[in-house]
Amino acid sequence: MPASETLREAPLPGAAVPRMEIPGWRARYGVVAGITTRGTHHAPFDLGLSSDRPVGQVLGQWAAFRAAEPGFPLVVLGRQVHGTETSWHEGGQGWLQLDGIDGHATAAPGVLLTVTVADCTPVYLFDPVLGAMALLHAGWRGASSQILERGVRLLAGRAGSQPSDLVMHCGVGICGSCYEVGSEVFEAFGLAVPAAGKGPLDVRQLLVQHARELGIGHISVSSWCSGHDGSLFHSHRRSKGLDGRMIAYLGMPLATR
Repeated sequence: MPASETLREAPLPGAAVPRMEIPGWRARYGVVAGITTRGTHHAPFDLGLSSDRPVGQVLGQWAAFRAAEPGFPLVVLGRQVHGTETSWHEGGQGWLQLDGIDGHATAAPGVLLTVTVADCTPVYLFDPVLGAMALLHAGWRGASSQILERGVRLLAGRAGSQPSDLVMHCGVGICGSCYEVGSEVFEAFGLAVPAAGKGPLDVRQLLVQHARELGIGHISVSSWCSGHDGSLFHSHRRSKGLDGRMIAYLGMPLATR
């Protein structure tokens, strides 16, 4: 089974939009793969669509995000429900928002896949042989319901991707020491419930285990935690539901092909 490596997202210096990228993916694979951050106290950055902020402010920050990555006529976003539904995208223009979708996949350049996160794990999948990719929103419900397998099967069925060719990165999410959960979460993963009835759980490590079982060829995990790295990332749990949202993104710009 392949070992997983730690791969720490790095800030983009001088970027107009506060964000980090997975090291090496742009240079090695020709794709952009990263996550926005929370900005600063004086210039907060929040791409959540369900906040009570003025609409103009929300759309203005989305416009800035889109302008920061040229080469993507289409930006895809799902109204997430912590499920496993994944959608395949052939291309288009504008901003496509879908209801009830927690994962997106494409083999088309110019399509920027995005998921909203603030503790849940963004899972990036890329096939360097065929150029296909998927981006999944994996909280404990999605992870325990096999959203990773759904993403891998979608890439296989629509693009012909082999799991052994896939490169997977578990991005910025909440770490096990910051994430105490109850018995229902342990049971959902088929794990023994701690004697206390609750305990810490590392969803990213469970995703890594599942990736190995699926035969994914290369696996990496972010060392950032949305919980204790609070100056950089929004966290639903740490803020007790009051924080904003980051956007994880993945795509191949038109200019690279």
